[in-house]
Amino acid sequence: MRGPFRLLSDYAASLAGRITLLLTLGIAGASIAALVVAEQIRIHALQSLQLERVVASTMDMAQRFARDSRATQDLIDRRMLFGVRSPFPHATFGPADPHLTDLLTHGLGPAARVSARRITSNCFGNMLDSPNRVAGLTTAPAVDCWQIAFDDGGQRHEIVVDLPALQIPHSGMLDPAYLVLIVMASALVSVFAARVTSVPLRRLADAARKFSVSIDPQPIPVNGPREVRAALETYNLMQQKVRDGFRERTQILAAITHDLQTPLTRLRLRLEQVADDELRARLIADLSAMQEMVRDGLELARSAENREGWSIVDVESLVTSLVEDHADMGEPVVLTQICKAAARVKPDALTRCLENLVSNAVKYGGGAEIACRLLNGRIEIMVSDQGPGIPPDRLNEMFEPFVRGDNSRSRTTGGTGIGLTIARAQALSFGATIDLQNRPQGGLSARLTFPCSPDGSADAPPDVPARREEANAPLPRLR
Repeated sequence: MRGPFRLLSDYAASLAGRITLLLTLGIAGASIAALVVAEQIRIHALQSLQLERVVASTMDMAQRFARDSRATQDLIDRRMLFGVRSPFPHATFGPADPHLTDLLTHGLGPAARVSARRITSNCFGNMLDSPNRVAGLTTAPAVDCWQIAFDDGGQRHEIVVDLPALQIPHSGMLDPAYLVLIVMASALVSVFAARVTSVPLRRLADAARKFSVSIDPQPIPVNGPREVRAALETYNLMQQKVRDGFRERTQILAAITHDLQTPLTRLRLRLEQVADDELRARLIADLSAMQEMVRDGLELARSAENREGWSIVDVESLVTSLVEDHADMGEPVVLTQICKAAARVKPDALTRCLENLVSNAVKYGGGAEIACRLLNGRIEIMVSDQGPGIPPDRLNEMFEPFVRGDNSRSRTTGGTGIGLTIARAQALSFGATIDLQNRPQGGLSARLTFPCSPDGSADAPPDVPARREEANAPLPRLR
């Protein structure tokens, strides 16, 4: 069983993992950037609101000065107006505020020759150092001040406008906990989006895997985005062309075999007329070998073009029937282990595959031992013999057409060397695999594995309905 780190590594290396990473970074980055921008806009809005209040206070004072300059100045000197007072010494000024100056100029007109500077320290001196505090205040309230000068009817006025200091409340949007929540939410959304996006690609990969182990796969349903549909349509077209190629090859070989039957038959009749008995026997033997190769070649081609339907088969019954048939013919075939399981396969293909494996074991190994077992949800059928085995470097080569072992038994038993090739082709037609291995105690074992289906739901084309009653259907008899 793979550990969590291995699973995480595999997911990160997949297309869905990379999409998840990119979407998480993109969504989280965009969300955080939007929050930062929103915070700056909020701060700018509060600052603009404060300047608007300064402009409003200045405009009010300008109107008061226009109506009665002396009375207004007297009210300012006696501090009878809240939020405005006369300039005071020992104030420290910051640089001119061009933005505030522009706002005041727009309101008072260019003739007012407005200047505005912010007072950075000692705004009120000791005027608020009083023991009479407002309830809840232990220190003097913070105040922002601006010294503003403007002309009014040829007279220059200078005032100090004060407002409560701008205290921007803390925003929790950029707290670490909130940012972690954004990243987690982005990751969840990204995982869902990646899985939805990669579904057609996973179907394509699964179809490619099935096509690699079976020559009779079903077309993939064409749906999804336009580019994915184009890829699926192309893949289905490729599968169809490959199947058409196999079918055309079979038809060509069948035609050749059919056309060869007549001249081979005439040749055999003429060979019967050869006077030399020894020569006639040799020629007829050669002709028989030629006819057998032609038949085996056709059989090999037909094995690759298997259009048989799928059925649920009782593996125990099939293997037992196979052993009984060979025992009836006097061949040393025994069943050493049996498993009670059902599988969705192509029954004739499975039967022919096992028949070829058993026949090879009897012909080249002197007998066959069959063992069936369940392993990790798959059925494993071992067909073993007690022959000399095969050199390890030639095990895979044995599945190639017309390749035979070089032991003494293979030289005396005849054959064309395509039994294992046909067995593998039949296995591929229902998604099974075959491999060879030498036995430690001597001999060769052929292992056939395919998915188990104890509940009648094995891997099979989606348009083939599961019919449980087929498990008890009569099995093909081997002859």
